[in-house]
Amino acid sequence: MTPQPERTTAPAPRAGERDGGSRVLRFSPAERWIHRTTALLLGACVVSAACLYLPALAELVGRRALVVTVHEWTGILTPLPVLLGLVSRAFRADLTRLNRFGPHDRRWLRAALRRDHRPQERPAGKFNAGQKLYAGYIAGAVLVMAGTGLLMWFTGLAPLVWRTSATFVHDWLALAIGIVLLGHIGKALADPEARRGMRTGRVERAWAAREHPLWRTDEDARERREH
Repeated sequence: MTPQPERTTAPAPRAGERDGGSRVLRFSPAERWIHRTTALLLGACVVSAACLYLPALAELVGRRALVVTVHEWTGILTPLPVLLGLVSRAFRADLTRLNRFGPHDRRWLRAALRRDHRPQERPAGKFNAGQKLYAGYIAGAVLVMAGTGLLMWFTGLAPLVWRTSATFVHDWLALAIGIVLLGHIGKALADPEARRGMRTGRVERAWAAREHPLWRTDEDARERREH
């Protein structure tokens, strides 16, 4: 990640995207589609992996050949929604935000490590430091899993020692991804407004000001300039 201040400006929404009331636009339809399809593919990949590696699930599900096929193709296709989503201006703007780690993000992390939940100690732009680290981790992990998975799938691509190493990395990283995903789901379940934002694209203005104050300050200033 590039250590530089985060820019929170984004392209103005189209007419009708902002309701002018207590709710504000957070995610575009394209971004919500990317999130849902990526979650579906990654979830199917993780579940099929569990059915392959856990004997109890393997016995319950059966049809191992089909499960292997589902696992292989969902793994290969998982990066596709993000690649297709690059045509979206809003999505590219949010990728830029996720890739920038500023002083306020380090402050947020220090507060999180101290379990300090005071809003003034956790400044955040559109994405907080935890969300940025999660996004970076998942992006890197998916690429590593795709690469090691290809070595395991197409056995003629590399010598045996490479395939053995790829299997080791693939198996243990899969476990780590599963744990991180459970944490992500747990955080989402604990925050109904964040889930509503991903489902509908809009969040309560008060929630945004409390959880992402730097983003809302910048967006409110832009709205005043436009009017």
